[in-house]
Amino acid sequence: MDPRGFPTTLPEFQKVFPDERACGAYLEALRWPGGFACPRCGTFGEPYHFDARPGVLRCPSCRTDTSLTAHTVMHKSHTPLSTWFWGAYLITTQTPGMSALQFQRQLGLSRHETAFQLLHKLRAGMVRPERDPVGGEHAVEIDETLVGGRTRGEGRGVHHKVYVISVVERRHRKDGEDRSAEGQRNDHSDGRPLKREVYAGRLRLQVVADRKAATCKRFVTENVVVGSTVRTDGWQGYDGLTAAGYVHQAIPMNADHELEDAHLPLVHVVFSNFKTWLLGTHHGVSQQHLQAYCNEYTFRFNRRFYPATTFNSLLGLAAKTVPPTYEALYSGEWKHPGPAPLPPQIEIPFE
Repeated sequence: MDPRGFPTTLPEFQKVFPDERACGAYLEALRWPGGFACPRCGTFGEPYHFDARPGVLRCPSCRTDTSLTAHTVMHKSHTPLSTWFWGAYLITTQTPGMSALQFQRQLGLSRHETAFQLLHKLRAGMVRPERDPVGGEHAVEIDETLVGGRTRGEGRGVHHKVYVISVVERRHRKDGEDRSAEGQRNDHSDGRPLKREVYAGRLRLQVVADRKAATCKRFVTENVVVGSTVRTDGWQGYDGLTAAGYVHQAIPMNADHELEDAHLPLVHVVFSNFKTWLLGTHHGVSQQHLQAYCNEYTFRFNRRFYPATTFNSLLGLAAKTVPPTYEALYSGEWKHPGPAPLPPQIEIPFE
């Protein structure tokens, strides 16, 4: 058990959350860490609990009933709290994530649409509203890529793919860190791999309509600390970064793979792993929901060194997030939260 009180293994999870009431008590502590406060009269105090209705709290002063799931990703859901908790645990503890079909089978859900909606509601809670910009003391790598399936029977330059732009911090390991490859000419010692001197820090992924200068500059200014060192390729869309207050290091790649590995090694690995994850776990996704999967990948990536905290992090964020409705998800009206707000005129084309 983690010292902060949340489970880190399956046996601990089963012990901590044996029933609906235990799940309700945990959610109540997440929503009101300083004690319950009635949203109507503002009275602080221990609310009344009901065995038959574990998701309802009654104010001892004004007798107003408050739903535990109101204004969370579980808002107005008829699914039991225990199912939501199991779903959050499964999606955060499985390293490659879960497809909607796997999710449906594991939780014993009767309809695929229910599993799909639960997953997307949880993904809506994977974006921290007060997230900080990246960079600062660490240099960052920025690049963009096309994500999508094969395009057949169309001319050169015509495609139905969509652009995803990414920024990842370039961090250096501490001097003398155990098994660091600093000063080594090879990547192994005593038959074991060594840690590279440079590794990836925080990540941001965003779906954009194009890679024009205005789009690239907006993404950088809203996600990177001003004054940071920014590494890019020679694409002209980044030409205005120096004037915007960044230390811009641009090198044209010209399809030189050795130069790419030296200048932008981390962001290219991120793109490669991201596309592999989309195909391997989800077997491809629609452009309409691609930002949600970008959010999930970013959530996992930024917490990869602290996997035991992901379950508690997701529930904490989910308890403060307004979820999409079923109709909004399938109609395309719901805009998945991203690392930075998209310009209102941008519309991602459908396949």
